[in-house]
Amino acid sequence: MADVLTPEQRQFNMSRIRGKDTKPEMLIRRGLHARGLRYRLHDRSLPGRPDLVFPKYRTAVFIHGCFWHAHGCALSKLPATRQDFWHAKLEANAARDRKAVDALRAGGWRVLVIWECALRGSAREKESVVLELAASFIEGTDRDLFEITAVGTGN
Repeated sequence: MADVLTPEQRQFNMSRIRGKDTKPEMLIRRGLHARGLRYRLHDRSLPGRPDLVFPKYRTAVFIHGCFWHAHGCALSKLPATRQDFWHAKLEANAARDRKAVDALRAGGWRVLVIWECALRGSAREKESVVLELAASFIEGTDRDLFEITAVGTGN
């Protein structure tokens, strides 16, 4: 199936996809800040440049888009065109994510991954539930890795 957009239109559309300050990220940032949790943004000194870093709790938070990070849920459907390209690209993204998480954990950091499907879609969690799960993980000490996903996709 041919792309319905010209290369220039496609490039323009793709250039509008943000990596920072996305709606899910802003929602989590505001909610955790309102709960009194203070953080640094996009710390370049840490592997993977986490979206939020809580130095006091030695916790890094990634807020992943399900498509771009190959989550495997309903929001991460592979495009019909150029499937080989997209499969390779998204697998490389997921591998890079795993490497960053492993490096953080090896360095003594705790890692929280919040998936987009937890905040969007038909199976999403309530915003207050996601924020409560995130805050309790950040302030707790029992685990070093936790993922928040949509209802029914597992944690």
